[in-house]
Amino acid sequence: MPQSISTIDELRRQTALIRNNGKTLAMVPTMGFLHEGHLSLVKKARSLADRVIVSIFVNPAQFNSKDDLANYPESFEDDLKKLEECAVDIVFHPSINEVYPGGLPSISLDYVNMTNKMCGQFRPGHFQGVLLIVHNLLLWARPDFASFW
Repeated sequence: MPQSISTIDELRRQTALIRNNGKTLAMVPTMGFLHEGHLSLVKKARSLADRVIVSIFVNPAQFNSKDDLANYPESFEDDLKKLEECAVDIVFHPSINEVYPGGLPSISLDYVNMTNKMCGQFRPGHFQGVLLIVHNLLLWARPDFASFW
């Protein structure tokens, strides 16, 4: 079973240990409810690095509707089983309060060429929320690789 951690401090400790032991690290950011597309990213990550970490965090900053957020499916136990089968080393599963201790931040990252294309056209704020959490995850974990496609 992958090691499950839920705090940023522990994530930083574990990823520092990996780097200090001369191992490479790949990260796959997800919101959980994993399917074959996610698992193909995990397999790609496994091919790139010695250790693999998968984040599972349903990010409220990328939902422009409270109903969409409330209805987002979660399957943490099933996700853990799938990740174990893929030999994932660490699952980072923080709470909303861990990620946003003062509530949702007022800072906004924007990449105009993405935020008004694809689903960004119909979901204002979606990509800004995605950019924010991916930015933070990469800063916290400092992986050598990240698998997005």
